[in-house]
Amino acid sequence: MSASNQSKAPKKPVSNAKKLFRIVLLVATVISLYFVPWSVVWAYLQPLPDTIQEQVDDATNKGFDGIIVYVDQKGKAPKTYTAGYHNTGKKIPARPDALFKIASNDKLYTALAIAKLVRSGKLSLDKTLADYFPELADRIEYADKITIRMMVQHRSGIPNYTNSYMYWANPKDNDKERLDLVLDTPASFEPDTDYEYSNTNYLLLSYLIEKASGTTRFEYLKKEVLEPLGLNNTFGSIHDVDMDNVMSGYYVGYDADLKTDDNDCMLATAEDLGKFLRALNEGTVFTDQKERDIYSSIYRYDHTGLIPGYQSISRYHKELDAVVIQFTNTVNFEGYNWNISEVLYNRVIKLLKKEKS
Repeated sequence: MSASNQSKAPKKPVSNAKKLFRIVLLVATVISLYFVPWSVVWAYLQPLPDTIQEQVDDATNKGFDGIIVYVDQKGKAPKTYTAGYHNTGKKIPARPDALFKIASNDKLYTALAIAKLVRSGKLSLDKTLADYFPELADRIEYADKITIRMMVQHRSGIPNYTNSYMYWANPKDNDKERLDLVLDTPASFEPDTDYEYSNTNYLLLSYLIEKASGTTRFEYLKKEVLEPLGLNNTFGSIHDVDMDNVMSGYYVGYDADLKTDDNDCMLATAEDLGKFLRALNEGTVFTDQKERDIYSSIYRYDHTGLIPGYQSISRYHKELDAVVIQFTNTVNFEGYNWNISEVLYNRVIKLLKKEKS
């Protein structure tokens, strides 16, 4: 009998176990699709526009009230792009010269101040927290083992005060209250055995700058960094500025304008932050090569910032010889808001690369 005339073997029935597995797999697939951050995926997959301005304009379609993007590419005149609102309630368009709370970007300035004070012999990276602040020896665990270097590099183990329960629902008004949140609490880990980003490190470093320089951290920065670079639109706090010049900040689901909240952070225009970042990366902000080497041994050359109402990205792109700063004034800690801002930023970089090619 030919093979074509042979009767086909009967199919084996699918076992109950296999049926159950297939059902579980299907349900898991459906659930995983539900939790995919489609807003981020769509922002990433959209066709790239022709211009940076078009890309910046699209931010208002992605849930951001306002956006400022500053681009300084070597050989071209710096340019600032804006979209959305400086103040949404009053329908004031976003301003290229707006002041913005730069949040953790100010750690670049603090680390630089430490490097300068070390270079001048006023500080030592290898001395401990207890050496400089003996009154904290019994109030911060391992204070006699935590070096200044470890604090700059977030390897101290000192708990981060902004990780305190519901901190951003009721932020503290001054540094003493912020520090009190972590005094007499267990360390996150033994010094130099791990890494944990901690705002407490930089609060204490600000105290240290004051102690070593005899003036406030910002006044020291103003004299040693800002004035020499001609950065006249960088300020120490909201108490030093005309609030009309500060871009409003918003949190998703919360109606109030957050710009009057005192978050203990510096403010700057995108242009000023961009000029600082270029000077940092090119080395013109340093007194000499030794000072630059000290800084390079302790900290980084770019940063991001995030507080309620304000998020920022500040990076130098060596392959483009370009500094790109992005400010967005709408925040949501619980959603994908930050991820989308990163996507928008990276699309600007793609456009710059496309222009160069």
